[in-house]
Amino acid sequence: MNPSSPTTSAFPAFAAHGHVTFLGAGPGDPGLLTLRAVEALAAADVLIAEPDVLDVVRTHARAGVDTPQLTIADEVSAAAGVPVIRDAANLVMEAARSGRRVVRAVTGDPGLDGNAAQEMLACATGGIPFEVVPGVATAVGVPAYAGVPLRGEQGADVRFVDARNASARCWSEVGASDGILVVSATLETVSAAAAELVGAGRKPDTPLTVTVAGTTTRQRTWSATLGTIAQVFKQGKVLPSPEGARPVIAVVGEHCAAARREDMAWFESKPLFGWRVLVPRTKEQAASLSDQLRSYGAVPHEVPTIAVEPPRTPQQMERAVKGLVTGRYEWIAFTSVNAVKAVREKFEEYGLDARAFAGIKVAAVGEQTAAALVEFGVKPDLVPSGEQSAAGLLEDWPPYDPVFDPIDRVFLPRADIATETLVAGLIELGWEVDDVTAYRTVRASPPPADTREAIKGGGFDAVLFTSSSTVRNLVGIAGKPHNVTVIACIGPATAKTAEEHGLRVDVLSPEPSVSKLAEALAEYGAARREAAKEAGESVFRPSERRPGARRRRTT
Repeated sequence: MNPSSPTTSAFPAFAAHGHVTFLGAGPGDPGLLTLRAVEALAAADVLIAEPDVLDVVRTHARAGVDTPQLTIADEVSAAAGVPVIRDAANLVMEAARSGRRVVRAVTGDPGLDGNAAQEMLACATGGIPFEVVPGVATAVGVPAYAGVPLRGEQGADVRFVDARNASARCWSEVGASDGILVVSATLETVSAAAAELVGAGRKPDTPLTVTVAGTTTRQRTWSATLGTIAQVFKQGKVLPSPEGARPVIAVVGEHCAAARREDMAWFESKPLFGWRVLVPRTKEQAASLSDQLRSYGAVPHEVPTIAVEPPRTPQQMERAVKGLVTGRYEWIAFTSVNAVKAVREKFEEYGLDARAFAGIKVAAVGEQTAAALVEFGVKPDLVPSGEQSAAGLLEDWPPYDPVFDPIDRVFLPRADIATETLVAGLIELGWEVDDVTAYRTVRASPPPADTREAIKGGGFDAVLFTSSSTVRNLVGIAGKPHNVTVIACIGPATAKTAEEHGLRVDVLSPEPSVSKLAEALAEYGAARREAAKEAGESVFRPSERRPGARRRRTT
C-alpha cells in the first residue's frame, strides 16, 4: 500500500499530541461531503462545528463522539445581550492536547474560511499536527445547484467578492471589469451590493441571480438585473429574516439571463422540490423510502403510527425457536422487518446466531425484509419475483413434495393482526404451518404538538399511506390531514380506508410497493409543475395553497 495515496484509510492515531482535521462540509447538501471527509468523521473523537454545519456532518460521526458547543446558551454578554461564542481555536487546541483526534468542520472549503486559517496557524505554532480535507466551496457549489454555470463558451474571467469585507477600491475594480462576479452577501445587503456595482460602472441591465439556502431543499433563486433586484425583492415581499442576516450567493454576468437559468435549473425543478412529505413509519422502516423521496427533492418527515411490543404469551415463540434449532421445520417465512427483528432478538436471548438457519429454507415477503435478513447474515432462498406481498410469495412458493421435502412444516413468525392469506395458501400447497405471534402491533404515541398541528393545518404537502392501518392510526393519534395535502396510497384497500376517513385520494400506486408509491407521487408532482408552467402560473407547493399560507416567503 502506498502510504502517500489519498485513498488509503490512513487516519493514524496521535496519542501523544492529538491530531486535527480541518474539514470542508460544503454549502449545505450532506451529499456533497467527500469520501475523505466521511472517513475522517468516522474516526473523530471530537467534532467541533457551528450548529448548521453540525447537522450536515454529525450523521457520519461515530456514536459517542464529543461535540462541544461553540455557543454557550447559558452565558450571555451583558453588553450585547447575546450568547457568548467560545473561541474555536482554544477548543481545538485543548481537545488535541489531550491526545484526541479532532475534526473541525466549516461551511464550504477550509481554505476559504479566514477563521479556519487562524486555527491552522495556532495548531502549527502549538506543535499540533493537522491536515486539511477540502470541501465544495459555497461560491462554486451554490451557482451549480442554481443552474448558473460560471464559465460559458466565451471563457470569461470569474472573480469572487465578499460583500461583507469589500472596500470601495474593490467595488471600483470589479465594477470596471466585464467578467463574471460571484458575490457573497446577505439577503438584506445584496441590493446594496448591486447598487455599488452600478455606481462603479456596471450597466444596470446586467443580469443577476441571487440564491438563498443554496444546495438545500429550502433553496430559492431570483433572476433580475443589477438595476431591478431591489424592486424584485419588494414586489415578491422578500422579508428580512427574524433570526439574522441570511447568506446568499449572487452571480453577475451576461450568461445569467433568466431564460437560460430556467432551462438549467435542474435542482429547483425536481418533481417534489421542497415538498414536506409525511411518512407514517419509523426512521428504520422508512430509510430507503425517505432516501428515494429526497432524490425527488422532497423533505421526508417520519412519524411512527404503530409501536411493536413482545407477544403477551412468549412461550409459543420460544417453542418455535427451539424447534427451528432441532430440525422441526423445512421453511421459515418472514413477512416483515419486524418479524426478522423479533426472531433475531430471541436468537440473541438464547445465544444463537445466523448459523442456526443452516439446513432451513428461508423466505422473505419483499425486498426490505430480505435486506433485514441479509444484515442478520442470512441470504433468503425465496423472494417474490413479482408482487412484493404474501400473495406474490405464494405465486413462487413450491408445493410440498414428500420426495424432495423431508419435513412438511413451515415456521411463520408474524404480527398478531396479520391476515390469513399466507397461512391459507401454504396449507393449500400441502404444507403444515406453525403460525406464531412473534410480536404485537399497538398504536404509537401521538407525535409532538407542532407535527400534529402541521398535519391538521396543511403544513405537509403530501402523506404516504402504506397500509390501511397507517391511515387509521395516523388519524387516531394526530388527526385528519388537511384537504390541501396530497394523499398517496399504496393500493385500493388502503385508498378505500382513506376515503372512509373522509380523505381525497390523489395518488394510487400502480403496484403494492413503497418504491412505486414514491415514484407515483413524484410523477404527480411533475405533472402539477408542468401544468402550472403551461398555464403561465407560478409553481406552488400544495401547502402554499391553503388559506393564510405565506407564499414564497423567505423567512
